[in-house]
Amino acid sequence: MSRHGQDRTPRLRDVAKSVGAAFFGVQSDANRRRDFTRGNPVHYVVVGALATVALVVFLYGVVQVILASAGVG
Repeated sequence: MSRHGQDRTPRLRDVAKSVGAAFFGVQSDANRRRDFTRGNPVHYVVVGALATVALVVFLYGVVQVILASAGVG
């Protein structure tokens, strides 16, 4: 096995870190290569969709708190 575990299938933690890095556009080349060569695309789609839903729900909550504090809601 290599020093960084690049020759194994990405674990859930690796998938989540890759999706998070992709959200911010800071994915390393080594991780991107690992994802495309050893990763299961379905895992990335599911984690990405869940992360997107979580982000939307979080932003909705923030907006609701701001509106409530402004006396609009």
